This record gives sequence, structure tokens and C-alpha cells, in this order.
Amino acid sequence: MTLASMKRKYEPRTVRLGPDGQKVATTAMIASLAAEGYDTVAAPFGLALVEAARKDDKIVGLSADLAKYTDLHIFAKAMPDRFYQMGMAEQLLMSAAAGLAREGFNPFATTYAVFASRRAYDFIAMAIAEENLPVKIICALPGLTTGYGPSHQATEDLAIFRGLPNMTIIDPCDADDIAGMVPQIAAHNGPVYSRLPRGKVPSVLTRHKPDYKFELGKAQIIRDGKDALIISTGFMTMRALDAAVQLEADGVEAAVLHVPTIKPLDTQTILAEAQKGGRLVVTAENHTVVGGLGEAVARTLLTNGVTPTFRMIGLPDEFLEAGALPTLHEMYGMTVSQIAAKIKDCL
Repeated sequence: MTLASMKRKYEPRTVRLGPDGQKVATTAMIASLAAEGYDTVAAPFGLALVEAARKDDKIVGLSADLAKYTDLHIFAKAMPDRFYQMGMAEQLLMSAAAGLAREGFNPFATTYAVFASRRAYDFIAMAIAEENLPVKIICALPGLTTGYGPSHQATEDLAIFRGLPNMTIIDPCDADDIAGMVPQIAAHNGPVYSRLPRGKVPSVLTRHKPDYKFELGKAQIIRDGKDALIISTGFMTMRALDAAVQLEADGVEAAVLHVPTIKPLDTQTILAEAQKGGRLVVTAENHTVVGGLGEAVARTLLTNGVTPTFRMIGLPDEFLEAGALPTLHEMYGMTVSQIAAKIKDCL
């Protein structure tokens, strides 16, 4: 949080009006990022986990008093004898999940991303990652998906876990990604950290690419274009696709490469796309520009001698403000129109 942002705390807030002229009523704890025009799926993670658990009797679910807010309540209701409520104790949550994994179970542990990455990190590192145990850590409210301020905004979680050996890291975009991700990580014999879009989650990728299917460890072109290449992850892929549609109306063709798996990174696909036709390359992520997808892509390009014009769109290296999400997304340059404008300015 900067001095300017601290000063704004004491300034009158501007009332936001919608297209109909009415006051836009939002709250700080908005976790659904469904864009207008997209179909949504309610609690896709919970539904997918129940389906996977019917095929694998070793799957168990654990949560630190946040089952309802990580969509794990769907699993808890369907399979109460395989659900463990650990209370508000994230370190205990991870230790218990590690113990269950040692006994042959396939645990899915859910909490908020800040609590896993900050409060329980040492337990994840020592009890899970070092032992390479198949614990799946599924975390809601990643990055700027809540307005509750720095205590709940996990803007640096990818950077924290990227440095952890053995850890697979995923930032799914939508309900399509989640439905494909759950059975694949259930079959993965190692630890996984995944961000979680929860609640009413939009179905984005199959709208733009009807045959899209999530593949663990793979990046995929969702939309092609000759002028710019947007390499994106998480819900910023939705924003990137909408920005590409907006840019097309202005005569700019922007390709979108969706990278749901942050680690291991699909460097082969990234390099192949970045070398095509001298396009501007822009990364877009719901994460600080320090240590996330943008820096991972930059390292990949430079160490392989690929040097296109390169820009990063992401959150600043600072503690963010609290407030309503639409206001915060505009404040930090994460809206569709801002993404489109930045790309046009760089061409």
C-alpha cells in the first residue's frame, strides 16, 4: 500500500453507476468473476471431486473451516464419511493431509490461498513437498479476487510455491478447466497447488474453442492472431479473450495462449508461439508481476535466445487496497478495456 493509497482512505468515495444509471452495489467478498454473456456452472470443483471420488475410494476431502467457501461442501454432503473438518488450523490441515497420504489416501485439502501460502507454508514444504506426497492443495480467493485487503489477497502465492521443489502449480481459468483438472490431478502421484475459481464459475474456454480440454502441463492456443500474443493464466485468460475480441474490432489480431499449468511450465509451446511472425508478446496474470507467470515466461524466452517485444500485465509489487472488486480491478489495470488499450499502445 502506497502513501497515496493510504491518503485515499480518508477521501470521499466516488459512487459507481452502471449502464442503466443505477448505483453498482458490490461487496468486498466477491469470489465469482462471471463476465456478462458467459454461461456459469455452480461449484464445479465440488461436483468434479464427487465424480472423481466415486471412481477412487481413496479420495478424501479436508478443509480448515472453509468447506462452504471452497465448494467442498458439495463433497462433504455427498460423502460425509470421507470428509474431515479441521477447524481454523491450516497447519494442522496440511499435516493431517500429509498423514493421510502416507497411509495411502488421496487427500484434497482446501482453504484460502493466503492461508496456505503464508500460514502453512513450512508444513507444506516439510511434510508434503519434501516427501513428494500426493496431497492436492486447492485454494480459493487467489490474487485479486476479494476486496478484503492484504490479509485475504494472495497476490504472491504463485511466486512462493514456484520455488518449492516437487510442487505442481495450476491456475485454472474457468469451469471447463476445473472439470478437466480434478481427475488429472487426482491421478497425479505428487503434490499439487491449485488456485480455485469458486461459486458461479463461467464457462469460457469452450465458448472460444469448442474442442478445448484441460491437459496437465500443457499450454494451448485458444485464439490465433498475427499482431500480438497474449500469454495468460487464470481468469485473466477470460479477460485476454474478451480484450482480443475488442481489439479485433479495431483491426488488431491478438492470439491468446492459455497457460493453466504454471509449474512445470510448457516452455516448448511458449517458445514455438513466441517465435511466430515477430508479434508483440504480453503476459497477463492475476498475480504480482514479481515471481509469477510473466517472469517465468521472460526467463524462458531469454535463456533460449528469443527476444520479442515483451510486456507484462499483472498486479503491482505492493500491498493492495480493500474495496469492491470492480473498482480495484480498474485501479490496478486488470479490466478488459485496459488490457486492450495497453496492447494497442505497444504496437
